[in-house]
Amino acid sequence: MASEHARQLRLTMTEAERRLWSALRARRLQRYKFRRQHPLGRFIADFACIAHRLVIEADGGQHAESRTDIRRTAWLESHGWRVLRFWNNDILANIEGVQIAILQALETQRRPTPSPSHLRWVPPSPAIAGEGYKPKHFSRLRERKRPGAQRREGERSAESE
Repeated sequence: MASEHARQLRLTMTEAERRLWSALRARRLQRYKFRRQHPLGRFIADFACIAHRLVIEADGGQHAESRTDIRRTAWLESHGWRVLRFWNNDILANIEGVQIAILQALETQRRPTPSPSHLRWVPPSPAIAGEGYKPKHFSRLRERKRPGAQRREGERSAESE
C-alpha cells in the first residue's frame, strides 16, 4: 500500500521537489545515491540516502508547525535516520545552498571505523615469552584462516602449533 502511494507521489511532485530531485538524481551530488518518495515504515520520505540514513524533506506552507511532521521526524530519528527539512521557497531560490547543506550533513556523519575482522591478536607463547619479554603490539597479528579455505602444501595448521 505504501509503495503504491509512493508511486503516485512520484507522479505528482511539486516544483521544488522536481528541482531538488534534478540535483540529487543519478548520483549528481558527489556520487551519493538518493531515492525519491521512498517508503520508510508507515511514512514516505521525499528523498532518502539509504547508505547514510539521511532523509530530506521539501516542505511547503502546509508543514509549518505540523504535529504530524514532528511525530514523523521523531519516529525516523528513533529508527536511526537523520532528517533535513528545507522550505520549498529555499529550494527554488537557492538550490546551491541546499546542496551544500546536504553535502555537509552527509560528510559530517560519523562513520563506523571498519574492524579488521580477518586479523586477530595471537598472544605470545609461554615458551617464547620469558621473564621481561615484551612483544611488539602488531608483531603478533596473523591472518585468520577462513572456514573452508584450502591449505597450501607444507602449511601447518594452527592446531598443530
